[in-house]
Amino acid sequence: MFQVGDKIFYPTQGGCVIQAIEEKVVHGETLRYCTVNIPHRKMTVMFPTNNSDRLGIRPIVDSDKLDNLLNTFYDGESDTTIRDNRRIQKNISKIKSGDIYEGAEVIRDLVRSNNKKKLGLTEKNMMENALEILISEVVLVKGITKQQAATLLDQVINVPLGDLSLASNAPLI
Repeated sequence: MFQVGDKIFYPTQGGCVIQAIEEKVVHGETLRYCTVNIPHRKMTVMFPTNNSDRLGIRPIVDSDKLDNLLNTFYDGESDTTIRDNRRIQKNISKIKSGDIYEGAEVIRDLVRSNNKKKLGLTEKNMMENALEILISEVVLVKGITKQQAATLLDQVINVPLGDLSLASNAPLI
């Protein structure tokens, strides 16, 4: 399954690199655990490998799939009929799914909403987090810096990511 050095995607966290795989005894049961480094969050996390599917953990996408996503970013329609609280819950579910296309839909729809009227704090934070997560995967897929990934997404999305504090040299929160 996973090996040390693999680049993976952890929903709600973003792109990660597996640092170690080890066995631990928990409640009398021996389980395999992955320790992953989440560079953009300056954080290390451990998870049991038998929960990876439930957690939505997957290998990072390949370059072709990422390019397809970037080329089709604005395809599809946004559902403008649902209420704010329902839309927020739907977007949280999409982010938690770990599907790169669903995460991009969240960004696309929030950008469209923001172009009509300024987003509230909750949705602004959600867009920043979704962008941070996507940027972290772009960094690992393309082998580029955070700044280069932010610039690439800025060109695709056509929103100055500096306005969202992602294109700056400041560490991501």
